[in-house]
Parts: sequence; C-alpha cells; structure tokens
Amino acid sequence: MTFRGSVTLKDKLFSCLAYALPMASAAIYGISIFNQVPYIVYPFLPFIALLGVLNIQIIPQLISVDVVVFLSIYFFVIRNLNIPHFVRFNAMQSILLRIILILIQVVSSLLSPVLGNLSSIGFLGEVFDNTIFIGFTAACIYAVVQTIRGAYAEMPIVSDAAYYQVPH
Repeated sequence: MTFRGSVTLKDKLFSCLAYALPMASAAIYGISIFNQVPYIVYPFLPFIALLGVLNIQIIPQLISVDVVVFLSIYFFVIRNLNIPHFVRFNAMQSILLRIILILIQVVSSLLSPVLGNLSSIGFLGEVFDNTIFIGFTAACIYAVVQTIRGAYAEMPIVSDAAYYQVPH
C-alpha cells in the first residue's frame, strides 16, 4: 500500500538499507547452517562483517556501536517528520525486528542456566538457531522485496506496531 505518497528510488534504497541491522543480528544464528552448507555463507558475509562493527564497544560493558546506531535511527530517522513516511516505517519495522531478536537473546540467556547452552544441547539447539535464522532471513528478504516494489511490507504484529510508532 503506497497511499501515503509517491516513493522515489532514494526512498527505496534507504528503506532497504535499514534491514541490514536485523539481518546482521540474525546471522549469528546461522552458524550451524553455514557449517553444514559452507557456500551459503557468502551472501551473508557483509552482514557478518556489519555484526562485527556493531559489536565494537565504545564504553566497555555499557555502550556499543549497535546501541548508538539503534538510538540514532530511532531519534534521527523515525521521529524526523521531514523524512518520507515510507522510509520511517521501514526503519521502525527493522528496529522492531531487532528488538524481537534482542528478546530472543534475553530469553535464551535466562534459560541457559536451566537448560545449559542451547548450542550444547545438540540437535534441539540447532533447530532453534536454524528456525530463528531462516525466519528472520525470510522476513528481511520479504521486506526488502516489498520495499523495492514500493509497497509497505505487511508482517503480522510487526507492521501494526510500526504503524502505531511512526508519526504521520
């Protein structure tokens, strides 16, 4: 749905760029797939490199580049009414995908004392990691394809939350 105005090529490019953050964060869950099928890692190398940059600590144990990028996108892109709604919506949607990944990491770390490290469980840990990796990769690819088409990517719950958070 593109009823909020025309979408330029520049808007599409910046909107697609926002989905690099959740893709980089989800790439860590693809390790077991990358080990089983080594050639599949090549399309994900830029995201793995981005993840390395995002994990650089500015203030050790407190602020990383990821936090600065996250807050910068929220305050300087999403809350800026001079930027087209299409770009702000896609930026918000990518941040929401990243928040879901953070919640998964928190729940995983809370369950790790009870279950042990999910990766050490073996098959169950691989299924968990593969499901997250494939799910988030599919969601990001879907969002990028819709963005290239100039349409709003409609994902259940995530899109509704993004619409509520992005001012008109």
